[in-house]
Amino acid sequence: MNRAEQKYRLGAVTTGELGALIESPRPLVALVPVGAVEPHGPHLALETDTVISEACAFRAAALLEQAGVNALVAPGVSYGVTNFASEFAGAVSVDGESLSAYLRSVVEGLVATGITHVCLVNNHLEPGHDRAVRASIEGLEKGRASVASPLTRRWARTLSDEFKSGAAHGGEYETSIVMATRPELVREDVRRTLPEVPVSLSEKIAEGMDDFVAMGLEQSYCGSPARASAAHGTDMIERLAEMVATEVCEAIGVDRRGAR
Repeated sequence: MNRAEQKYRLGAVTTGELGALIESPRPLVALVPVGAVEPHGPHLALETDTVISEACAFRAAALLEQAGVNALVAPGVSYGVTNFASEFAGAVSVDGESLSAYLRSVVEGLVATGITHVCLVNNHLEPGHDRAVRASIEGLEKGRASVASPLTRRWARTLSDEFKSGAAHGGEYETSIVMATRPELVREDVRRTLPEVPVSLSEKIAEGMDDFVAMGLEQSYCGSPARASAAHGTDMIERLAEMVATEVCEAIGVDRRGAR
């Protein structure tokens, strides 16, 4: 972890330091990375979705600071609804109701300690998981919590062509982000040899399919890992961070120039 990330890590501050941030006239936001333990092909680590959520959350914390908002990245929630990849080793799934209840408790606990707003930063895009994440903040007081996820059309259209095509599980998009932030989690000798798998998950899901193998993801990935690059990953992190910062600022009534 670099020094810049350490500055924004909630788990690294002391109780006194957190208390000072709570007493500050600036709003204090907690960004909670949400991901999954899930196969992403023979070249990427199981924690890929959580790594992506953490990367964009740390960059978003810096953007929020520029807008006059104090932000800390809370410890992530690394388990989710992961049924599509169930035929592969490493698909560790929890049921949606349990995930919603746990996330709800995390949000309420952070708010109870004095944090102004909690944003669940989710990059595991299985539909059942997304529903569970969003259900976790239903009924909370307005402005207390939000969800930032590229599954929504508003943010999906800001990302890469591969992402917009729906063929972005373990492909160029996700692999590039991991290369940019945690390159040790990419098996480079394998990645470079992998053929493109042009399967759109969004289309298959619309057809009612819910199993990677049946969809044609024989090695639990789609898209083009061989085209991935750290530079592309850095660009995608920046776009995802803009998503997070915008969702937070809109929820708490702060514009991106820092004016209340």
